[in-house]
Amino acid sequence: MSHIFEYEIAGRKLKAEYGKVGMLSNTALLVSYGDTVVLVNVNASDKPREGIDFFPLSVEYEERLYAVGKIPGGFIKREGKPTENAILSGRAIDRPLRPLFPKGYRNDVQIVCTVLSVEPDNPPEILAMNAASLALCLSSIPFTDPVGTVSVGLVDGKFVLNPTSKEREHSTLDLTVSATKEKVMMIEAGGQEIPEDVMYDAIMFGFEECKKLAIFQEELMKNYGKPKADYEVYKVDEVIEKEVTEFAYDMIKEAMYIADRDARNAAMDAVKEKISAEFDEKYPDNLADINDVVYRLQKSIVRNMILVDKRRPDERKFDEIRPISCEVGILSRTHGTGLFTRGLTQVMTVATLGPLGDVQILDGLGEEEFKRYIHHYNFPSYSVGEVRPMRGPGRREIGHGALAEKALLPLIPSEEEFPYTIRLVSEVLSSNGSTSQASVCASTLALLDAGVPIRRPAAGIAMGLVTSEDLTQEEVLTDIQGIEDFFGDMDFKVAGTVEGITAIQVDTKLKGLSNTVIRKAIDKAREARLFIIEKINACIPKYRDELSPYAPRAYSINIDPEKIRDVIGTGGKVINKIIAETGVKIDIKDDGKIFVMSSDSVGAKRAIKMIEDLTRDVQVGEVYLGKVTKITNFGAFVEILPNKEGLVHISKLDVSRVNKVEDVVSIGDEILVKVVEIDSQGRVNLSRKDAIKTAENDEKEI
Repeated sequence: MSHIFEYEIAGRKLKAEYGKVGMLSNTALLVSYGDTVVLVNVNASDKPREGIDFFPLSVEYEERLYAVGKIPGGFIKREGKPTENAILSGRAIDRPLRPLFPKGYRNDVQIVCTVLSVEPDNPPEILAMNAASLALCLSSIPFTDPVGTVSVGLVDGKFVLNPTSKEREHSTLDLTVSATKEKVMMIEAGGQEIPEDVMYDAIMFGFEECKKLAIFQEELMKNYGKPKADYEVYKVDEVIEKEVTEFAYDMIKEAMYIADRDARNAAMDAVKEKISAEFDEKYPDNLADINDVVYRLQKSIVRNMILVDKRRPDERKFDEIRPISCEVGILSRTHGTGLFTRGLTQVMTVATLGPLGDVQILDGLGEEEFKRYIHHYNFPSYSVGEVRPMRGPGRREIGHGALAEKALLPLIPSEEEFPYTIRLVSEVLSSNGSTSQASVCASTLALLDAGVPIRRPAAGIAMGLVTSEDLTQEEVLTDIQGIEDFFGDMDFKVAGTVEGITAIQVDTKLKGLSNTVIRKAIDKAREARLFIIEKINACIPKYRDELSPYAPRAYSINIDPEKIRDVIGTGGKVINKIIAETGVKIDIKDDGKIFVMSSDSVGAKRAIKMIEDLTRDVQVGEVYLGKVTKITNFGAFVEILPNKEGLVHISKLDVSRVNKVEDVVSIGDEILVKVVEIDSQGRVNLSRKDAIKTAENDEKEI
């Protein structure tokens, strides 16, 4: 039996059809919002997966190009690996849902969101997030805390719920909020330097709408949801837990209270060897239980250290930032480099400037077709001192790169101000907490070093949170390092300038964050950000006036758009000839603006001259140096501009009488001619005689 559920939000109807499709899935929903349609299927394994110490949740966001009436490019003509947007959307769906599953639940759970139809006013990502939560609530999977998700824009100083395509064009804020009816679960934001008070109010505005969506889902779960299945919860053997705790607690506490990271790790390795020697033979089939007890002891000790002793693992104050250093110009042959070090976290970003033709083409479901500012992030195994196979970028690398890109995008100059494609690559050299925000800082340095006239320097910081089991105590930490992130409850990343916030990304391991924590994290992040920007300014106070000698130079000219075809030529013949002869790169815009890029100024100026000659109009009274292309008994035809020629009548070939054209000129000769007339049929009449007289008069005046 099928059911249709409807809910109105932002003046548009959200509709979910339950029981109509996907009958063999645990639960399948066909969900629409306007003309955007997403199919969501959720399933879970009957039994826990053995031998793992994590919850195996997988979220797949499947884009289908037929959703926007496109056929995939390439030879195969079918969708291939997920786009970056699909990967980021899958991460966004996962992050608010994962903490709400029961602790110790080890069954495989898969959520598949397939985008079937897209209307620009209603992005499918937000719809998929709500649909995934509702599908889990209606399923027999043990998920009972509905999550509502909305987007928030800021247009003309007013918050807009789920903004349309036109509203997004004028919005200075792109905010996504996910929340239960009680607390915020996830925040993702990009903005045009949004003040902290405005950002907080926007989050709360979104939170209020999320509550309503969560309550709507809760009612549907009560009335239409399947009975929740019984499930096994992973538990450590109580005897083993008691014995390991009694044997190792004091040793672990002593090791974890060592402030130096390397010394602490060495001490913990020694403790683990003692634990192994004591229990491996006694409990050979329970090694996973022993490791789990050790992990939970470490976590408990670190959290008590912070909450009870008011001490951080490295003995910093709660709002203290690790030592910072900034350097630029590390690599002499690249266009710009920045090295940012914060404690044991270190990122080097390299900037490359290219022609506008090097923009990244986007073949996806979004409205954006290309990017001229690109940010890539690499996280090799050596950054954490490990040995792992080197493969392509994973979800983490793509997510961190997108966050850094979002943080800097509002500061990138327009194409008119700086006609280059800009690519930044952040290489994580050492990782001990918040490399994504370190890459924001390193990228700012690289942009300034490359001479990119960014609006202002940006910096980023990660805030953490530790709470007690009963939630009565909580401490917000500035600049979390690896151990605090690993054993803590929150990763609250904020990037921006002295003027305001450009990006936020918030994840939590709890069932939500209180308003107080959000407010404090935003305020403390501003203090930290301003401190880091001071360090950046001390290193390089403004962008360099001169580009690297190895960077191409950009030149621009404007032509009549109607003459673009003359520059391109049939099948690109003309423009390819210019490029081949001068060695430049040329990009032509529909409005007639032409960008010429080359590291050779002579070649660039020659290319510009060729383009100008192609697009110039012949003017009466002007003198041109032309080439004789044809001779007749009544005169000579002369090409005065590319593909533009005129006739020099025999009577106009010389100041004296001419009996035969060949007595004066031959085919291929270059001669000065003056335009004396353009007749009603557009024919150009030239005079060599008048050009000679004009030249003689000019000499007399000198």
